[in-house]
Amino acid sequence: MIMQENLHSHGEQKQTPSEGGGHGGTDNEAALLWAAVERSPTYSRMRKGILAGDDGHVQQVDVQRLGRQEKKNLVDLLLCTADDEDNSRFLLRIRERMERVGMDNPTIEVRFESLSVEAEAPVGSQSVLTFLNFFSNRIMAVLNAMHIIPTKTRPISILGDISGIIRPCRMTLLLGSPGSGKTSLLLALAGRLESTLKVTGTVTYNGHGMNEFVPQKTSAYIGQDDVHIGELTVREILAFSARCQGVGTRYDMIAELSRREKEANLIPDPNIDVYMKAISVEGQERAITDYTLKILGLETCADTMVGDTMIRGISGGQKKRLTIGEMLVGPAKAFLMDEISNGLDSSTAYQIINTIRNSIKILGGTALIVLLQPPPETYELFDDIVLLSEGQILYQGPRENILEFFEAVGFKCPERKGVADFLQEVTSRKDQHQYWCQGEKPHQYISVNNFVEAFKAFHVGRKLAEELSVPFDRSRSHPAALATSEYGIRKMELLKACFSREWLLMKRNLLVYILRVVKVIIIGTISMTVFLRTEMHRRTVEDGVIFLGAIFLSIVTHLFNGFSELSMSISRLPVFYKQRDMLLYPAWAYAFPTWLVKIPTSFIEYAVWIGMTYYAIGFDPNVERFFRQYLLLVLISQMASGLFRLTAALGREMIVANTFGAFAQLFMLILGGFLIDRDNIKNWWIWGYWSSPLMYAQNAMAVNEFLGHSWKKVVNITASNNTLGIQVLEARGIFVHLNWYWIGVCALLGYIVLFNILFVIFLDWLDPLEKGRTAVSEEEQEKHADNHGKGIRSLSAGKEFQISPISGCREMTAPGNKKRGMVLPFIPLSITFLNVRYSVDIPQEMKEKGKIEGLIVLLKGVSGAGKTTLLDVLAGKKTNGYIEGEICISGYPKKQETFARISGYCEQNDIHSPHVTVHESLMYSAWLRLPLEFDPKTREMFVDEIIELVELTPLRGALVGLPGVNGLSTEQRKRLTIAVELVANPSIAFMDEPTSGLDARAAAIMMRTVGNMVDTGRTVVCTIHQPSIDIFESFDELILLKQGGEEIYVGPLGRHSCHLITYFEGIQGVNKIKDGYNPATWMLEVTTPAQEDNLGINFAELYKNSDLYLRNKALVSELSKPPPESKDFTSQYTSQFQSKDFTSQYDLFFTIFLRLKWKDCDTGEIEGLYFPI
Repeated sequence: MIMQENLHSHGEQKQTPSEGGGHGGTDNEAALLWAAVERSPTYSRMRKGILAGDDGHVQQVDVQRLGRQEKKNLVDLLLCTADDEDNSRFLLRIRERMERVGMDNPTIEVRFESLSVEAEAPVGSQSVLTFLNFFSNRIMAVLNAMHIIPTKTRPISILGDISGIIRPCRMTLLLGSPGSGKTSLLLALAGRLESTLKVTGTVTYNGHGMNEFVPQKTSAYIGQDDVHIGELTVREILAFSARCQGVGTRYDMIAELSRREKEANLIPDPNIDVYMKAISVEGQERAITDYTLKILGLETCADTMVGDTMIRGISGGQKKRLTIGEMLVGPAKAFLMDEISNGLDSSTAYQIINTIRNSIKILGGTALIVLLQPPPETYELFDDIVLLSEGQILYQGPRENILEFFEAVGFKCPERKGVADFLQEVTSRKDQHQYWCQGEKPHQYISVNNFVEAFKAFHVGRKLAEELSVPFDRSRSHPAALATSEYGIRKMELLKACFSREWLLMKRNLLVYILRVVKVIIIGTISMTVFLRTEMHRRTVEDGVIFLGAIFLSIVTHLFNGFSELSMSISRLPVFYKQRDMLLYPAWAYAFPTWLVKIPTSFIEYAVWIGMTYYAIGFDPNVERFFRQYLLLVLISQMASGLFRLTAALGREMIVANTFGAFAQLFMLILGGFLIDRDNIKNWWIWGYWSSPLMYAQNAMAVNEFLGHSWKKVVNITASNNTLGIQVLEARGIFVHLNWYWIGVCALLGYIVLFNILFVIFLDWLDPLEKGRTAVSEEEQEKHADNHGKGIRSLSAGKEFQISPISGCREMTAPGNKKRGMVLPFIPLSITFLNVRYSVDIPQEMKEKGKIEGLIVLLKGVSGAGKTTLLDVLAGKKTNGYIEGEICISGYPKKQETFARISGYCEQNDIHSPHVTVHESLMYSAWLRLPLEFDPKTREMFVDEIIELVELTPLRGALVGLPGVNGLSTEQRKRLTIAVELVANPSIAFMDEPTSGLDARAAAIMMRTVGNMVDTGRTVVCTIHQPSIDIFESFDELILLKQGGEEIYVGPLGRHSCHLITYFEGIQGVNKIKDGYNPATWMLEVTTPAQEDNLGINFAELYKNSDLYLRNKALVSELSKPPPESKDFTSQYTSQFQSKDFTSQYDLFFTIFLRLKWKDCDTGEIEGLYFPI
């Protein structure tokens, strides 16, 4: 991590005996202890230090023997709190220590010159994914390779001939709309672009080409997705990352620093010295982990499981901070961060960016950070701005000059408008005109190419060109700046780290292995009773075949038992691919522990099986043959596990891997020699018999049984002189030689080794499956051909590409606040809640009192405050935990079975079927959710009105597609999520993070959609993490929560947030808001737990004692009573709601299934190949 690696490379504060940081040379005991450390050999000196406590007591310690609590105490001594001031002082002490002995700080300057990235995209109708197109495209690809027909793909420009410099010790912000090429630029600088892309130009670090060092270890790329293993805790994930990334050059730097201090007779601060040594020694990742947990605010959840869709874990904001910390714990000096603020509230995002800024500025790092909606205070933390649009750089230079540049072109940022929002909207054709400031001239659209040319003539652009014309002086590059080793630690240490993690995961998933044993017990019990010993005779060949059936059941049971490896392996592949690309470890270091730790469980499982079934069924009683069969069952289990792990690595996606796994099972079963004996297998399939692992397993187990003492009798001497056992073997085409047991053992061992080696190979060679590409029409291709990619968009981190359709946004021409009519009537309703408490078994409680009625209400709070939980409780989405309190709808008690029909809930995750169009998605939802009294024509009109309301009319016939891969953009997908709920005609709508993952312009479109909903009379409740000033002040009411779910403000915002500001500024000690500051960020900053401690107050108690609380309570009491002469609206929903009868619903789902099957190539292409085979 920049913070840690540079700590060492850039040094600590040095102290003379009289400056010992509170325990210096004036303390005789400390001086004597330090003198003893200095006399030690270099190796020992780098591992010893003096640890000072709060009480002034000092002691000599071995940093390799510091316990967990001791390292945590050390970090707490160095950083009393996690605020920016403490961290800055800490980092400054490190830098001063190095500077006093004349050590330089390793820095990295990243340059890219004439960088272009292109991809081949399919053009025309054949690029639309359907079942037929999959096969026709494969045939056309072959014909094209033979030069019989022309190709249907065209080059698409992602980045177009861009140049620039990312300077050290400066924070650089990369801005641009989604699809402008930001991720592709980061990947190009990190050396992680797909090999299928055509890349031209050069990228250099300190003048060195990418082939002269290891860019993946020199720089740290932090992606958009938070991919982690859910069964691990936050601390374990950070510790594993720190252990695998190693210490880099920290050890060499601290050794040189110590040598110079010894020569100069300087004594460093003892605590700083111990800390720096602790994070410079391999295997001591605890100190760096504790530091990272503290500065990222993850201490409270450090020992909490991360969780996933099936495991309750940390919040989305905490996952994002964990993703950042995963790279910060390493020794990289350049950071490329992609949309790291998604899911974070504005205050937390500001704190994290400021923490990174302190490290970059003080320790000399390099950072290029992409943010979608940075608030003004976060924007001000950056020194340089890179503005990217349509693959072109419109501006790169100091933040202070960017508004000057756009004013020179003719555009001015209005007051109370975030500069970052302005920069992302000023290039839009639809939004550009509102910022035109040259009133004497009519506005004409300024294209991206015009901006690029204007920047070249601007003084900042001319200076940048001059700097690029002078090559970087490579002699200025610090020897420790660039990483030359592929991995951070020795490969054997990597294997140990992966083995430790896999063992931990196996213990965390102990239930899986217990259930596997239970499954073995159940099937074993069935086997014992089906093949009961008293009914198992040894009189005829037919009796022997029954014993063969028992053997076959044993083999098949253990084959199927290994199938669970497939799903477990698939679930962890995303994490593996991420960490493999980060060069945390090689594929074999991941694969071998996955195999080896499962061996003990195989012995346990099949000890249970063999113990239950062997003598109960009546196999040969010889104990040697008992253990021989046990060995074979263990080998079959390991072979099956290896096979299904290999299938997972080949398939890489659950549907594909399941199909491959099922095919492999059928292949082995059919050609294994039991269902069809060897003599009856056709000659052209005999190769399958010899290649089936089950053949060797069955032959070995059969030979082990039927050549035993129990079968050594001749039952019909006239028919054959052979023993009964040999007759059984010959009747089923099984080899009769005893050495076939050992042949089977060796063959199974060979398959185990082969499958696991192939597992390693495919993990190393293959990348995650591509999901297809968006269609590009011939007309669009011709339209954009002359602009060299103008309007082209890059998706999925440089892997998939598309030409984005014209934005679904349109200008609102309706005058004033005119309400837009709806085809279907609805009942405007209010919702009130009083003394609501939600708790789970882990003591976390939330208490709220509030009212929501016919307004647009914003629910705010820091990450983890319980915003989503409150929405879930109000909407009835919580199925576990304990809910108390009163929730009323227009005065009537809430009934979940009826409330679900008058409310809509838009979750953070936009989950849609990817193979239907926008119109089809809404029609299906309307058909299933609207009551019977609405005829098809009315339903169609209502859907059309909803499409217009959410501004998706231009995309009516567009395929939804897969997120980040093809189809709709993130912002369009979120509008579709809202539309799917609106077609249910709700009176109350809940929206959880509707602007998450959107840039400023897309967020504005989304909030305009929300505003359109409110104009119809609906009540809307939203949670938004990082609202801009414009978005924040578009809400009527605010519910502000603190950590723990307690309210600290519920009330109106007012014009320019005047009511909110007046309330908090009226509290003694609260800092006044600065001019132009975002009130959403300010209110979170002034209400943090640290502020409560400093001011000695509790904001929740202040609110409960305020006049505002009393007014809200009175209003809640009033609205909790039904209005006079009102009718209980829930009475019309008392019977079970059903929009269609069973037959109609069946017809609808059958139609949907056929359409999805036709367009779904994930399964269609596999099944199309599978069934003919």
